[in-house]
Amino acid sequence: MTPEIPGIVSAAAVRATAGSIAAVQEPDGGIPWPEGHVDAWNHIECAMALTVGGLRDEARHAYDWLVRHQRPDGSWPIKVVRGEAVERGGESNHAAYIAVGVWHELLITGDTGFARRMWPHVRRALTFVVGLQTAEGDIIWKRDEDGAPSDQSLLTGCSSIHQALRCGILLAECMGDPQPDWELAADRLQHALVARPELFADKSRWSMDWYYPILGGAVRGAAAFERLAASWDTFVVPGLGVRCVADQPWVTGAESSELVMALEAIGDRERAVRIFAEIQYLRHDDGSYWTGYQFANDRHYPDERSAYTAAAVVLAADALAGATPAAGIFREVVPLSRPSLSS
Repeated sequence: MTPEIPGIVSAAAVRATAGSIAAVQEPDGGIPWPEGHVDAWNHIECAMALTVGGLRDEARHAYDWLVRHQRPDGSWPIKVVRGEAVERGGESNHAAYIAVGVWHELLITGDTGFARRMWPHVRRALTFVVGLQTAEGDIIWKRDEDGAPSDQSLLTGCSSIHQALRCGILLAECMGDPQPDWELAADRLQHALVARPELFADKSRWSMDWYYPILGGAVRGAAAFERLAASWDTFVVPGLGVRCVADQPWVTGAESSELVMALEAIGDRERAVRIFAEIQYLRHDDGSYWTGYQFANDRHYPDERSAYTAAAVVLAADALAGATPAAGIFREVVPLSRPSLSS
């Protein structure tokens, strides 16, 4: 069932937005940024949105791209252009997100054959990720092309990895291949995210560092509401959406949609729906969405409509509408309502 938010977006409108993602998909299955490169994280987010929008063949084509481009260590190149790696390091949050994508696809389609085919790739990816965890529980941002780890951990990236590990743990159970090391890694990472902010590089001017610990499931309850209240006026521009960075008059559709999902995840539906409604001015007639709006200069900035923005809008619509079995994937790690796939 396609999401619909009465009075805001129709099911047909959501399908058109998914169609705008498919329209930029490359022949090999890659879903690029407007400037032409593909990275695994945004590519997977787009694949998830294609599935929500009913474009199952296009979504599977996107997952096939991941299979072809995964490297033996479990990572993907940071940037791929026309099938060729142009930035060869490997980011931990890029690798981790395949677990979210595969779990999301399984929840919606129930295709156990797909899950079994993808399981070795998920296992290899999360093994790469856990190999970058420090003694304090945070997970290093990336390995360089020569295999050397960076000296930084990123709060937003680690928050996304937390969700991915939780999805991977459930998928492992379904495969009959439990991964207790992932469970330990997820618990240690959550502690770092909640209690050890000094472990992470200071990216506090970015709104993602504000809401992502909630979106990734590490922070819940009163702590989540307190975190949102602390910087709400810094990042939220009434009537326009969410700033990308605190010190620029620039709101973006992707960050706004992700905040919608974070709000929905903690039960703050009223504000979630309001922000989702407010950002519809970014919608183009073809169903795509402008990446952002520079409100001091009254113009779209950058002058582009990005697939990843469309994807975030589609996923936010599903979170609000509860249309698919994966609609709550940012609220909780959604269990599979069927027996183990290994049985």
